[in-house]
Amino acid sequence: MIAKQNKKKVVLAYSGGLDTSAIIPWIKENYSLEVIAFVADIGQSAEDLHGISEKAIKSGAIDCCIIDLKEKFIKNYIFPVLSTGALYEGSYLLGTAMARPIIAKEQVKLAIKKNAIAICHGATGKGNDQIRFEMAYAALAPHLKVISPWREWKLSSREELIDYLKCRNITTSTTKKKIYSRDENIWHISTEGGILENTWNAPDANCWAWTNDPVCAPDQCEYVTIKFEKGYPISINNNRLDLVSILKFLNDIGSKHGIGRIDIVENRVIGIKSRGCYETPGGTILVAAMRAIEQLILDRDSFKWREQLGLQMSSIVYNGLWFTPVRKAIQNSAFVFFNMISGKVVIKLYKGNVSVIQKYAKHTLYSEEFATFGKDTVYDHYDAQGFIKLFSLSSRIRALQNKK
Repeated sequence: MIAKQNKKKVVLAYSGGLDTSAIIPWIKENYSLEVIAFVADIGQSAEDLHGISEKAIKSGAIDCCIIDLKEKFIKNYIFPVLSTGALYEGSYLLGTAMARPIIAKEQVKLAIKKNAIAICHGATGKGNDQIRFEMAYAALAPHLKVISPWREWKLSSREELIDYLKCRNITTSTTKKKIYSRDENIWHISTEGGILENTWNAPDANCWAWTNDPVCAPDQCEYVTIKFEKGYPISINNNRLDLVSILKFLNDIGSKHGIGRIDIVENRVIGIKSRGCYETPGGTILVAAMRAIEQLILDRDSFKWREQLGLQMSSIVYNGLWFTPVRKAIQNSAFVFFNMISGKVVIKLYKGNVSVIQKYAKHTLYSEEFATFGKDTVYDHYDAQGFIKLFSLSSRIRALQNKK
């Protein structure tokens, strides 16, 4: 623990949730530091942000700073990851992992501005976020002290946190009956804990926060046209919108049709397996659209390379290595392909399914004239004979050697 110093400041990454609500009085009681609550607005619900400053002050903070980071989050964090095609362990679109570096970076900037001596996060000692936050702190401001209450205090469960806050007359929306841990931003919402801790329990309705059950989704399908320019979506159904508005629209329409639900068990960085229900409706639609254009523009070797970049990027981001040269190198490589994504797709949404039914790309390699099964004047079938002879040469030599 750091030495107690009067009137010194710490900047806390504050969500207003159970953990960070308990941290404010705990720091005051154990460190004699003044707490500045930092709230990163990365698209969490209006309900979560409503009255959050007052709540932080009532909990004991001397100030609460809310910074709107939605556009920056989408442009500088989400799309660089999307450009690589990253999916952690084949299905997770990294909604929480991508958010941590931007929160940490802005938190550090505020700490330096306020002359704070320390920064604090509410991540548990079992999870990934402690690593993500502290890797960022180390890269950006190694001189700042780090306080991680979950690794220090004697409170050992969310139930105990609820009792701790109750004794101090601090309100929280979490109850012992509503014990789920949720993380929400403009890209996704995750739900962990509660009945999900037993993998034999099927998720119930309370495990899903945004999306309709696909069974209960509309019986009529819906179509969405997305136009891209140099990797970024610029319009929906021929209406030009900014990135924040585009993602909000896709989240709304995707949630309506039950798009983007996954229930997975993943490998955390520290080795523990954890289960979560993740909802990424707009992101699922965008990924399907981008991959559809890639099908038109990437040759075989480029596609294989982009797949490798995505595999590497998923681990880099998940493991909290955003502020490293290797992340920049992967991102810069992927941007070569990303800048070629200019075109338009039409997507069909129906009861949890996303289907690209029409696609056009400015830099397409697809040629109907070459691909046709009908008569053409551009392709000589006889050319394939020489190609196959050379392509199969090592196989034929091996067969001849085996005969000997």
